[in-house]
Amino acid sequence: MKILDLAATAGLSLALLATAVHAGDATPPPSGDQPAAAAVPAPVPATRPGAEAPAAQPPAGAERAAADRSGWNAEVATPGGGLMLNDAQTEVVRRVNGYFNTLGDLKGNFVQTTADNKRMKGKFMVKRPGRFRFDYARPSRQIIISDGEYLAIQDLDLNNEDRVALDQTPFRLLLRKDVDLIRDAMIVEVQESDDQLVVALRDKSPDAPGKIKLYMTKAPELELKEWLTTDAQGLDTRVEISQLDKSEKLDARLFKIQAVTLNKFHP
Repeated sequence: MKILDLAATAGLSLALLATAVHAGDATPPPSGDQPAAAAVPAPVPATRPGAEAPAAQPPAGAERAAADRSGWNAEVATPGGGLMLNDAQTEVVRRVNGYFNTLGDLKGNFVQTTADNKRMKGKFMVKRPGRFRFDYARPSRQIIISDGEYLAIQDLDLNNEDRVALDQTPFRLLLRKDVDLIRDAMIVEVQESDDQLVVALRDKSPDAPGKIKLYMTKAPELELKEWLTTDAQGLDTRVEISQLDKSEKLDARLFKIQAVTLNKFHP
């Protein structure tokens, strides 16, 4: 079963976050009864299954001129490599670090679009360090939840669950206690316009394949708005978040991974 990078990404969704998200492949269960692949709200336009995700390139010709007029300042790494950050790019990444390091409890709504253009929506919650959950709206009865150590995808209709270590997803970079993307990530893209920051990164660890691309608005304050994850097979998931609320202290029990039949918190 495929687990999206969470939210990550993310998650953090998050993640965050998600940072729920394509996070590479989990070992498929032996039986044929599997839930439909749930895109961990984690996250580039969809690519053909099995195809390598193309590296983003700066616009050329008329497209480049249009980008210049829009105020974009973009740098994209060559395939397989990271950027050599200049001072301005380093400052952008540090601002992103600061956002996640000061992020406490967060909740809101999400809309997830998978590589095959399937759209799902629901509500998400994040509690740093390391914890998040995505509750999908009906007719789906799926939950993606991280307790800070493991990420679980639960299907309440089939009473089945798949787990992967959170450290095997890009969301670990964004939801850890001390976020330092320059230290821990390979930065592959940095963009800045008058109203938006975009940073794409890969985990330096070979155990966490895939890429996550963060889109953040700058005004009235820096805020995560969406992310795009690309898994190890080149499949993409986009997660857009809205109606964000940082005022409520979230119950830690919401992020405990319980046996599927005992999960009491699904709406």
